[in-house]
Amino acid sequence: MTEQEKLIQECLRKAEVWTSSSLYDAQTQEAVRAMMQADDKTELIESFYKDLEFGTGGLRGIMGPGTNRMNIYTVGAATQGLANYLLKNFAGKKDISVVVGHDCRNNSRLFAETTANIMSANGIKVYLFEDMRPTPEVSFAIRHLGCQSGVNVTASHNPKEYNGYKAYWEDGAQVLTPHDKGIIDEVAKVRVEDIKFEARPELIQIIGRDVDEVYLEKVHSLSIDPAVIKRQKDLKVVYTPLHGAGMTLIPESLKRWGFEAVHCVPEQMQRSGDFPTVVSPNPENGEALAMSIDLAKKIDADIVMASDPDADRVGMACKNAKGEWVLINGNQTCMLFLYYIIKNRIAQGQMKGNEFIVKTIVTNESIRDMAERNNVAFFDCYTGFKWIASVVREQQDEGTLQYIGGGEESYGFMAEDFCRDKDAVSACSLLAEICAWAKDQGKTLYDVLMDLYMEYGFSYNKTINVVKPGKSGADEIKAMMERFRNDRPQVIAGSPVKLTKDFQLLKQYTAEGESDLVMPDRSNVLQWYTEDGTKVSVRPSGTEPKIKFYIEVRGAMDSPKAYDAACEAAEAKVKEVEKSLGL
Repeated sequence: MTEQEKLIQECLRKAEVWTSSSLYDAQTQEAVRAMMQADDKTELIESFYKDLEFGTGGLRGIMGPGTNRMNIYTVGAATQGLANYLLKNFAGKKDISVVVGHDCRNNSRLFAETTANIMSANGIKVYLFEDMRPTPEVSFAIRHLGCQSGVNVTASHNPKEYNGYKAYWEDGAQVLTPHDKGIIDEVAKVRVEDIKFEARPELIQIIGRDVDEVYLEKVHSLSIDPAVIKRQKDLKVVYTPLHGAGMTLIPESLKRWGFEAVHCVPEQMQRSGDFPTVVSPNPENGEALAMSIDLAKKIDADIVMASDPDADRVGMACKNAKGEWVLINGNQTCMLFLYYIIKNRIAQGQMKGNEFIVKTIVTNESIRDMAERNNVAFFDCYTGFKWIASVVREQQDEGTLQYIGGGEESYGFMAEDFCRDKDAVSACSLLAEICAWAKDQGKTLYDVLMDLYMEYGFSYNKTINVVKPGKSGADEIKAMMERFRNDRPQVIAGSPVKLTKDFQLLKQYTAEGESDLVMPDRSNVLQWYTEDGTKVSVRPSGTEPKIKFYIEVRGAMDSPKAYDAACEAAEAKVKEVEKSLGL
């Protein structure tokens, strides 16, 4: 029997359990039988070749029946495992409670209600949002309501076939060690017969506008220069939620900040888990902003902003020096936010000398320079806002430093410490204030970006995503990481590698030898720094079937007019890097 035949037999065995047990509903059983009977067993294999893994961030996968799919049974097992862990970890607490929210995706409400039902069946109090809400509001609500955990049902910016399940801890951040591993262990023990699906309605409380009000007031408190907004209240803003949760709060937040000319893309203010107007609901992609840019051209807008389906990330576009609409990438976004926050807190006399900022290790290194020059404490952490939140929590516990902002290259920014996840609601509001500040000086957001490059030096970032779907893809990604780890590049794009960091082994290598890396945990990330200032990071995605290469190139730019030429030279350098790595 071939390996493929063995795999099919194993998948058939697992599928048989789903069709023979009364614990699975009739519709699910019918769908599984169709897979089993099909001549092409690809769908059967993809649905059953493994169990959908409850990882350190929760679940994310394609919706459908099967052990490797998002459905009420995999969501149910995750929730039962989380409930079991909460009951153990907070055994001495009388009333354990959780917040449950969701985005606009197909089945998101079903999965959220399933989660609420199971939690209540285990005697845990549930605060269930009445309808879709932004991810950051779920994070905020956990601490606001004094809960021990929370769940948000979302697959962020993934294609419409996906859904996901984010688990949060009592500090409002996604779970970290030791709780992540403790929850994973509990989830692994759960069998379908262990899942308590029967709700206790008296333990489920619907929340909504009451939390919205407090959250929006907190977001409004982040405004650094309200006076400039009053002077530029007619700033023309185009916003799109890409059919998602941002429509519930972002237009209202902009209004509360004082912006009176907010234009929402009407076709994309229609809630839909099918995302009918875009190929992918990802604000990183220019295609997703096409309709909003068209509207911006019609009304001569000052700024375009878009949030992803769960409204935790923001994409943006502005006019360049030629009046053409251009996209601002995630690294530029993070730099712009921190540039404005630091510069204008100084101008407003709001700096006390104890401020700190955070970025992730794959994000632009100019941010480090920005912090050092302005005497702001700086922290680098792993990719993902749970790590940024971890730094914020640690510093808050010590009580000596004040958080003023942090972000990552994937379009996420968190300007506040009252929620512990990236936040498009506050980011969109703050972005509009930055544009108002720029316009007050006769500038655009693009001009501010040029000012930033002139002050801190030009840098260029590009992320290369190599997509490898399915089991064979996962094997390829693993092999690629092993090859890079075991045969470290010595020269990249013609420049010698002066430093290699291996965050899985927690080692760094230079010409002088190896030494230890001090990090809170291990992570499957490799980084190479070359003598000419290039930085390359590589890691498998934790949420999608791909391996990601983050390339940062430094360059020369003696005036804003030299920007295009600097970008062309940097892009050529990126091509050399790709060739060096065999991409």
